[in-house]
Amino acid sequence: MNFQEILASAVPGKETVVTVGVFDGVHQGHRHLLRQVVDAAGGRYIPTVVTFSNRPITVLNPGTQPSYLTTVEQRVDLIKQQGIDLVVCLEFTLELAEVTAAEFAELLAASLKMKGLILGPDSALGKDREGDLEFMKKQGDQLGFWARSVEPLEVEGQLVKSRRIREAVANGNMAACPELLGRNHHLSGKVVVGDQRGRTLGFPTANIEVDDQLLLPGDGIYASWAIMDGKRHQSATSIGIRPTFGLTQRLVEVFVMDFNDDLYGKTVGVEFINKVRDQEIFDGLEELIRQIKQDVDDCRQVLGRSR
Repeated sequence: MNFQEILASAVPGKETVVTVGVFDGVHQGHRHLLRQVVDAAGGRYIPTVVTFSNRPITVLNPGTQPSYLTTVEQRVDLIKQQGIDLVVCLEFTLELAEVTAAEFAELLAASLKMKGLILGPDSALGKDREGDLEFMKKQGDQLGFWARSVEPLEVEGQLVKSRRIREAVANGNMAACPELLGRNHHLSGKVVVGDQRGRTLGFPTANIEVDDQLLLPGDGIYASWAIMDGKRHQSATSIGIRPTFGLTQRLVEVFVMDFNDDLYGKTVGVEFINKVRDQEIFDGLEELIRQIKQDVDDCRQVLGRSR
């Protein structure tokens, strides 16, 4: 279906208050905006989000391949956790990029019975970002909806933006995530067969297959929680290329402490708490094994404080 058909198929049961954006990560700034959508809806209207599965820059600047903090499925789930009752997910396409702000306003008003539109601090809708707040207010006067924007959210004197969080994650700064994201950074994926090298070292790891569009934390060893079947287990997670063995493929490998069950084919979530060290090259297996033992002890200490 194209975007008109997807919007038309939403069929809300009553009038809505809407906001529009990508919402990658559903961070504290996004939550600040979503709370105002829920408050404005107040039970009279349906709090609604129109989100794009991809960033517009991937279409407007072909060849750009940005990384994401969350998959689309995770994003929709996190948005709904904030009290949003209706989430409409659109793919941003060349066709959608040509839709004017006036046309987009008409689509939202007609398809979603929109009575209120709340814009983020730097939001602008439609072709060439014509639809800023003043423009959408004028459209609302004609189409029967009100429009307003929210003030930006700051943490430690800086705006909370997805870019700021991606930089923290890429640098392995997991400690910054709870305050900026509102939760610990999280990845999930199926356990696939690896080279089983960890097993020969006495520390069998689960090799997690992660969506290649997701941003991985910087290379190193992390104290983490492995989440399986709704239960959290202490774990140590390695991200990197395992340079001691001369390998080049970047992997996410999780050693689940005090756990012996077969995990192949299961979906495992990884909740990152803190980085305990950078990736290193070791002179031999004995030195590597000693360091892994130390890593596990260090991770236990970190996780013991994070319960």
